Parts: sequence; C-alpha cells; structure tokens
Amino acid sequence: MDKKLRRKVLVASLVGSSIEWFDFFLYAAVATIVFNNQFFVTDDPVVSTMLAYFGLALSFFIRPFGGVIFGHIGDRVGRKKTLIITLSMMGIATALIGLLPTYGQIGLMAPILLMVLRLIQGLGIGGEWGGALLLATEYAPKEQRGFFGSVPQMGITIGLVLAYTSFFILTGLLSPEAFETWGWRVPFVLSLLLVGFGLWIRKDLDETPAFQEAKKTQSVQKVPLIETFKRHPKEVLITSCAKFVETGPFYIFTTFIVGYGTSQLDVSFEFMMISIVIAAFLTTIMIPIMGALSDKVGRRKMFLIGSFAMLVYAFPYFLIVNTHEPILVIIATLIGLTVIWPPITAVLGTMFSEAFSREVRYTGVTIGYQIGAALAGGSAPLIAQFLMNEFNGSSVPVSLYIIFTAIVSITAVWAIKGVQAQDLEYAQDQAAKAKV
Repeated sequence: MDKKLRRKVLVASLVGSSIEWFDFFLYAAVATIVFNNQFFVTDDPVVSTMLAYFGLALSFFIRPFGGVIFGHIGDRVGRKKTLIITLSMMGIATALIGLLPTYGQIGLMAPILLMVLRLIQGLGIGGEWGGALLLATEYAPKEQRGFFGSVPQMGITIGLVLAYTSFFILTGLLSPEAFETWGWRVPFVLSLLLVGFGLWIRKDLDETPAFQEAKKTQSVQKVPLIETFKRHPKEVLITSCAKFVETGPFYIFTTFIVGYGTSQLDVSFEFMMISIVIAAFLTTIMIPIMGALSDKVGRRKMFLIGSFAMLVYAFPYFLIVNTHEPILVIIATLIGLTVIWPPITAVLGTMFSEAFSREVRYTGVTIGYQIGAALAGGSAPLIAQFLMNEFNGSSVPVSLYIIFTAIVSITAVWAIKGVQAQDLEYAQDQAAKAKV
C-alpha cells in the first residue's frame, strides 16, 4: 500500500473526527453561560446549571445506542458509508441548535427541542469515533498502528480548540448583549460548511483492507452485536472500564472548570477559554508523539503510566486552581491536559481495536468506548457540580471522583494480555483458507 494513500486516509480520519468533535464541544463551551440562562430557565441558578450539564450528559447516555446502530452498519455495510451518515447527522443537528428559539420565545419546547437535537448529536458521535479509528488503524502498517490510531484521537482536542476559539473570538468582537442574543449561534450554523468539507474529503476513499478481506472471506456477520458479546464479552467490559480515566477527568479539566472558574474562582469566561485552548493545542501535538512512542514501548504500559499519573494528580490539580490565581489555573490545566492525559488518550483507540476481531471490530470498539463514555464522560461535570453542592463547595469529593476513574481503568487494563488484532486476523485468514 503506497504512502500517498495512507496519508489521504489519515487526513480523512482526522478531518472528519475534528469536525464531529467541534460540533460536539460547541454545546459544552456555552452550557453554563448561554443554555442555563436561555433554555433551562428556573428560579435557582444552580438548578439551571445542573440542567445544562444534564444536556451534556444526555448525549453521552445515547452514544452507546449510536454505537450499536452504526457499529452494525459499519460491520455489515462498510466503514466509509457509515462515516458519511454520522458526519451528516452531526452537522444538521448542530446547525439546528443554532437556530432554536429560546425559552422566552417558545417556553418549555425550547429545552425539549434542544435535548432532541443533543440526542441526535449523541447518536452521530456514537458511530463516528469507531469508524474514524478503524479508518486509520486498518490501513496502518503493523509497526505504526499506535501512531495511526492516535491521529483520530487528535480530532478531540482539535475540535475543542476550534469550538472554544470561535467563542473566544466572538466574545472579544461582540458586546455581551450581542453575544448572548445571537453571537453564540454563529459557530453552530457555520459548522455546516465544515461538514461539507469533511464529506468532500471522505467521498473518494475505498473501504478499509480489513473490511474488504472480511467480505472476501465471507466472514461478515449478520448481527455483529450478538457476535461481539458471544466472542468478546471480556473485551467489552475491559474497554468500557478503560475509558473511565480517559473521559471523566477530561471533562473536569475542560467543561466543569469553565463554570467553576467563572463562578467560584473569579476568572473570566474569556480567560478560561484561552487557557483551555492553549492546553488543547499543545495536547494535539503531544498525542501523535505518544502514539508513536507506544509502537516502541507498548500500548498497555503507556496507558498505565498515564492512569497512575492521573490518580496522583487528582488532589494537586484542585490545590493549584483553588489559589484563584489565573496563571496557576492555566498551569494546572496544562499539566492535566498536556502532560498526563496524552499517554492515555493516544493509545486508547489502538488498544481497543487490537482487542476485537475484524468482523465485529466496529461494533466492539464502539460499544466499549461509548458505554465507558456514558458512565464517566458526560456525567462528569454533572457529578462534580453535585458533589460541590453537597459538600459546601469542597473540591475534595471531585478529586476522589478522579481517583475513582483512574482505579477503575487501571484495574481493567491490568487484565489485558495483549492479544494483537492482526494475530487474530491471521488466524481467521488461515482458517478461511483451510475451508477452501
């Protein structure tokens, strides 16, 4: 396979993933400054903020269903067609959020419609991640699978940078009144342009070699979900638990901290945006470096190092941010996102893909990833806010929550024995040839 094709595949995987996450993070960026005031209107600001966070969590809870639906399509029909559907869904739902009337205009229908569109976004991202990952790893040379698998993971932080930067620019250009009235809507609507670009990038790609081989050997499954749980129940459990430490702390560092910083630390929204953008930009550079390093030292070792570091950092993180010093808030965010998180997220996708055989791989990696995301991802800001309220503003319970996610993931990954996906594929190919 020539290098030009592999570069094209990596670009398509990265661009599509970045656009999907950009759309997804737009909500997170303004959840506590727009949606809590304009859609989830109550007499108690804390309740409004909790409801806005629930909107974030809701999309995570629906993501496993998106994984089931699009995992089935991806394993039955193909990776490429599935990725076109998921990207289109995400783009249309995001643009419609930007056009929604507020609670003051249509009452209770405003938050209901917002939640419906968040559910559609959740379904889309639930199917997108696994497809983008497999697009990269199933074209990868064996000795570079870690690097290739880290590339779509860069889409997470690129999407975050794009989303938060767009709002940072708008808040700088517009008055607070203009931003709250219509300015926040602009990135949501203009995301359709990015989606069009992403579809154009992906349209000429062929199906991945692994899927083509599965069709050739007639090993495509009629119901991939059933086969996944029949052949890989342990792997589903392990990957779901491994996701905890990658996703829970991430949303503490990038979403919860925005509301916490503006309301408790006396740090401006604009400052929180720029600090997270800087950290996410540097993290984007670190992810492929960690991915390439995993090809030399091993995925499991990299993941465990990052997870143990996250466990140790849980209390120092809040000790630093609770100084109320803006520069220290940036430093705390930089350490969490740029130093500790990259070894975890860079290897996660490749490690997941190596746990499942190719004919159920789309379903397997997606189900494991999205179940873990639902349990520890979107709910993280909601849990953190709840804990803060219950314990009189103390950050100790939130630190303990971060430690809990690390322990769950460390326990799970400790059980991985390192069976390689290509070893499974080789055994399958040999079995298919023997039948012939």
